[in-house]
Amino acid sequence: MLKSANPARICWPLAFTLIALILAIVVVVIFLRVETWPARTAQQSTIELEKLGKDLRAAFIDIAHLQPRITINNRVYIEQTTPVTELVVLSRRIEVEHELLHTWVGSSKRVKLHGTFIAKAGFDLEQGLSIDIRPEEIVVQLPYAQVLGVEQEQVDVLAFENGLWNRISGQDLQTELSALPQLAWKRAAENGLPAEAQRTLQQQLKERIHTTQPLRLVFKGQGKAASPQ
Repeated sequence: MLKSANPARICWPLAFTLIALILAIVVVVIFLRVETWPARTAQQSTIELEKLGKDLRAAFIDIAHLQPRITINNRVYIEQTTPVTELVVLSRRIEVEHELLHTWVGSSKRVKLHGTFIAKAGFDLEQGLSIDIRPEEIVVQLPYAQVLGVEQEQVDVLAFENGLWNRISGQDLQTELSALPQLAWKRAAENGLPAEAQRTLQQQLKERIHTTQPLRLVFKGQGKAASPQ
């Protein structure tokens, strides 16, 4: 009886020792995990932000064929390259008319033209473009959108009437033709084309960038005057 009880008395201390050793190892592992958690979390956060930076870079290359300056937590991640100076976001067909009616000594001349133009709206990248990626939001800074140009598509002569001695001159025609693109430029600005370009760019970026952070576009400076260059 005594011989059979001795092994049991010997095994219990050994078992308690093993249990204590296992508990000590578990405590050490938990302590190390807790101690290194901030560093690991920061590393994971940085990796995620850098992935966002790559996605934004790809989006701008796709949309505008350029690489913007990207910072992550105020640290430069990607420098800017601008192979193009303008970012055209959308185009609209604009139709305008202009008329010359002039009477001299009872003789009248009349010229009326109808012009169709393609107006382009977007951003002047020479004024700067940058992206700052932060854990709480993504901030894209760029100039206000503006009408970047108008291209003549077609001009129709609606009226061409000479007076008996008051004739239409080449200068008259040139003046009327030069007035059409100015009117188209002004019409595009008044119709809200620049504001539509800003909304369009934001929508294009949201469709390409899927992130939990809000995407905020900050517009700075002033747009061009509503007249062709």
